Amino acid sequence: MLDNQNRSFVAINDEKEICFIPKMANRHGLITGATGTGKTISLQILAETFSDMGVPVFAADMKGDLSGVAKIGGNKESVTKRVEKFKLSEKGFEYKNFPVQFWDVFGEQGHPIRATMSSLGPILLERLLTLNDTQGAVLNLIFKIADENDLLLLDLKDLQKMLQYVGENRAQFTTQYGNISSQSIGAIQRNLARLETEGGKVFFGEPELVISDLLKTDNRGKGIINILAADKLMNSPRIYTTFLLWLLADLFENLPEVGDLEKPKLVFFFDEAHMLFNDMPKILLEKVEQIIRLIRSKGVGVYFITQNPADIPETILGQLGNRIQHALRAYTPNDQKAVRVAANTFRPNPKFSTEQVITELGTGEALVSFLDEKGAPNPVERAFILPPQGQIGPITLQERTQIMQSSLLYGVYEKEIDRISAFEIIAERMQADDLLKQQLEEQKQLENQRRAQQKAEREAERQRRAAKKDDVFGGLLKDVGKSVSRNVSNQLGRTITRTILGAFFGKK
Repeated sequence: MLDNQNRSFVAINDEKEICFIPKMANRHGLITGATGTGKTISLQILAETFSDMGVPVFAADMKGDLSGVAKIGGNKESVTKRVEKFKLSEKGFEYKNFPVQFWDVFGEQGHPIRATMSSLGPILLERLLTLNDTQGAVLNLIFKIADENDLLLLDLKDLQKMLQYVGENRAQFTTQYGNISSQSIGAIQRNLARLETEGGKVFFGEPELVISDLLKTDNRGKGIINILAADKLMNSPRIYTTFLLWLLADLFENLPEVGDLEKPKLVFFFDEAHMLFNDMPKILLEKVEQIIRLIRSKGVGVYFITQNPADIPETILGQLGNRIQHALRAYTPNDQKAVRVAANTFRPNPKFSTEQVITELGTGEALVSFLDEKGAPNPVERAFILPPQGQIGPITLQERTQIMQSSLLYGVYEKEIDRISAFEIIAERMQADDLLKQQLEEQKQLENQRRAQQKAEREAERQRRAAKKDDVFGGLLKDVGKSVSRNVSNQLGRTITRTILGAFFGKK
């Protein structure tokens, strides 16, 4: 809700209205507080305020409650009482609905929202797959090989096929790219299989989200509130945080430099931010720090929502100028330390002890500090967050479906596209390789058969010649035998004859 001085009115106490300056909204922000203290309402108020300013919003909806902005509010007694207490109607407050687009990675409660493997890149994917340094280095090589061989990595099966191909042909890549261990490839393949069961199969692919579809206003000039259904997505927290990081990086890389605008081009809310920084590799944390620091020059404001400021790394926390702190509990020494840390992030107000008030705040009440015209934080104020103008709580499934089907984007993202990419090219190449191997194997078998036949023919020829020699030698022996036999017979006959005749004539 804007006042006459072009300030955004978001909170109030007995002394003043608490406003933030639209020009400073892209200096980022933070909403913190224990569970059930009103963080979601604060998010809704800011989303409605930005929409009224003509600024599109992107926010994750953890329980479906944020969808209520699509419907006229006033449905809670606590809301009507606060409107009456602070005479908000006299200040321009009115119950109304806001333009909404619903998104859902799973395509069930909103337009399907997808990213390609190539656009996600190996660094974010390494975190998504929880790889170690060696496995991450191999994944980087896989992306490099794919890029240098014009192999598009679009969906999950593209990367799976790429890993299979490189794994089976590691020898041909070793000289150029270095050692690619089969153990690392196996580890990546196992983690991809796990990712597939967690929803990665529907998240990776085309058509990929076009950033300009998030930067729209309706015909009244109000910014579209883009709501990501995150209730089911939260069951896969790494997909959730990696997706939002990818979206933030995509905004940073694709939006032009615009300098300091009178109001942001887009405001990005990152709920459950503590999950983002859990076990984040140093190289990725440095990239996030860089994006947060520089993306404001692209006209984008980033607001983190978590339980305690200590959940955010100090290098990023120092860049979050607009802050809303709801109540924290101080039951244990660790809780008390967290309260002190939270209190120290505010510019003190001499009227009260920030540390003490943090534990006393009621539901819907908060400590608020926004940046002034010069970009310096104002002293912290204790105030009530304004009630939402839209409905508190979720809309019905039928109402959600009706909004989705009436959207200009309906049908644009609903049908998945599966164009020729690494999977098809490698499958064809592997099929050709298999066919070539089969042909070579058949040629080898034919050559072996030919050689065996030639060997058999040579052996048969040798045996034939040997048999012929045997026949010639046998005939010769037979002739010799006959000749010898005749000679012997003749000789014997002559001997016998001479003996008989000799005996006969001798006797005479």
